Amino acid sequence: MNKVTVIIEKDENGYFAYCPELEGCHTQGDTIDEALANIKEAIDLYIETLSPEEAKQMLSKEILTTTMEIKVA
Repeated sequence: MNKVTVIIEKDENGYFAYCPELEGCHTQGDTIDEALANIKEAIDLYIETLSPEEAKQMLSKEILTTTMEIKVA
């Protein structure tokens, strides 16, 4: 099993989800749950197109996320 990073952003059309480890792997949904289900499917399909070596290289990236408070004037 491997872990991947999933980023979800809300916009005026719903939710946009993408996986930074897998360039071009993105999707959308009307709800967070739909976006998560769609990105899971997109990731599975994306990985199926990779050789074992490519998958190992892409899935070995370490991507860290955090939040930061900033002052907006």
